[in-house]
Amino acid sequence: MSATLFRYDKLEETEFDVLAVTRPEIRVPLEEPDAVLAGQCSAEALGEVEHFAQDSDGTLVATASFLRIRRRFRESLVVVNGPVWFSERTPAAERVLMDTLRQQFRSDDDASPLYVRMQVATLQPPATGPLEHGWYEREIVVDLRPDEKELLAGFRPNARNSIRRARKEGVEVRSIPQEEWIEVFRTELFPILQETAERDAFQSFDSSYYETFLTQLSGYAGLLVAYSEGKATSWLITTQYRGHAVYYFAGSTLDARRTFAPYLLLWEAFRALKAAGATSCGLTGIVSENYPQLINVTTFKRNFSKNVVTIPTTYDIPLHPLRYRALAAVLDARRKRSSRG
Repeated sequence: MSATLFRYDKLEETEFDVLAVTRPEIRVPLEEPDAVLAGQCSAEALGEVEHFAQDSDGTLVATASFLRIRRRFRESLVVVNGPVWFSERTPAAERVLMDTLRQQFRSDDDASPLYVRMQVATLQPPATGPLEHGWYEREIVVDLRPDEKELLAGFRPNARNSIRRARKEGVEVRSIPQEEWIEVFRTELFPILQETAERDAFQSFDSSYYETFLTQLSGYAGLLVAYSEGKATSWLITTQYRGHAVYYFAGSTLDARRTFAPYLLLWEAFRALKAAGATSCGLTGIVSENYPQLINVTTFKRNFSKNVVTIPTTYDIPLHPLRYRALAAVLDARRKRSSRG
């Protein structure tokens, strides 16, 4: 372990906000505020969030919000999309940060976490794993600063043509009022998500997960729906925080593909986000080494920008290495049995 560790301070939410405001050039992800992190969790993972600032010689190095996740046989602390680095992110600084976290949380009086999970730019001890992959590793980011005409011109011809064809097909995009979000999602949109998940071979959460997300992020989120002949065929949920928007969740029917509704829907989302002050929009994960299943959505998202951003991969920092290795072996054996079955 490094001889010199970072000093760390627990922060209140207001103190965290002050730090973020003083460094406007640094993108602070939406997942950092505690209410937002709680909204990210599934029921089994809902836990407490704590803000910490890592500091050395009075210079702010990084901040992180840790979500306490309790599962059978293990408890962990997860930084959903971070840490946020305020100083240069060198391999040496990451190593000191990881060593600091190990010392900090090994003596956690409130729980017994087995590991800390966070993004690590340079893989080195003590980072390993992870037991499960976390945040995506590559995304497409659309620059919303140009005027609408220039923004549209930056899309691939396929996207521009599809937007025009959707309008000719009579697709109508509506922004759902906040007071109607839960009812509309539960009755009209979740069935579309179930169809999407079955068609594209992925597993969605149950409706309550997305309803919780919308409720807890009501100050940051937006819900847009595309209708054809009065029937919802495609929808998306966006978030916006400190000028950066994210295309978070979406679903579409086969009929939506026929009418090109997803293209018009995303275009109208860009327009709404831009009007609300967003300067960029992340289209979330695209295909990468650990997420080959995202190949289909990657094809769609690449129609809107060539700007691919690489995000540090999520790894685990074991706090109790022997227990961690034993659990990793059990989970690996279980996955192998499942794949053979």
